[in-house]
Amino acid sequence: MNKPYAIFDMDGTLVDSMPAWKNLGRDYLTAKGIPVPADLRRRVATMTMAETGAYFNTLGLEGSPEQLAAEMNELMHEKYRTTIGPREGVGTFLEALQSRGVRMCVATATDSQLAATCLNRLGLMQYFSFVVSCEDTGIGKTSPHIYQLAAARLGASDPGEVAVLEDAPYAARTARDAGFYAVGVYDPSSERRQEELRAIVYEYIDDYRTAAAALRSSPPPSSSQEDDA
Repeated sequence: MNKPYAIFDMDGTLVDSMPAWKNLGRDYLTAKGIPVPADLRRRVATMTMAETGAYFNTLGLEGSPEQLAAEMNELMHEKYRTTIGPREGVGTFLEALQSRGVRMCVATATDSQLAATCLNRLGLMQYFSFVVSCEDTGIGKTSPHIYQLAAARLGASDPGEVAVLEDAPYAARTARDAGFYAVGVYDPSSERRQEELRAIVYEYIDDYRTAAAALRSSPPPSSSQEDDA
């Protein structure tokens, strides 16, 4: 992964939060007394929280999509603040990238405040210039908009010089098709999607510590970024 810029997904890529997210919609609807559709996970998998709120309106929940999104975020806040942990070895990998001069940020479907809360608690925020959320843009990762926005803020002039690290096949495909260097990250909570992910990306990380060792043994990326800070 010899790129001068890197955009990281958070959930499932930096932190082990996917089990909590997978159950969030079910738990929220159950608490509201709304029957849970059998295909709920599939339907909301690529939605932002506001889009999920709008979908829940169609199931009979009252309130604006933004209000429902805020309530769901509140359910997750305590988990991000106290219990959700990092992916194993991710700090070692981020440190290796930082030592090579790679500029990094986080692009996540999670609320940016929730993301920052979690990353700060885990000591990972120090590696990133900023966090940008699909909630801020109003567009999910089926569109490359969030990657393009993040790349511009990092200072990249071409998507080909930006690695995008994702655990979700659909998001990795979006990044790849927009010209970014898509990197897949193994997530044990999505075991059955790994072959699909491998087929999409240019590079695949199944262990962060092994990837960090490989970085340390290779020359740093060349870039025109050196004096742009």
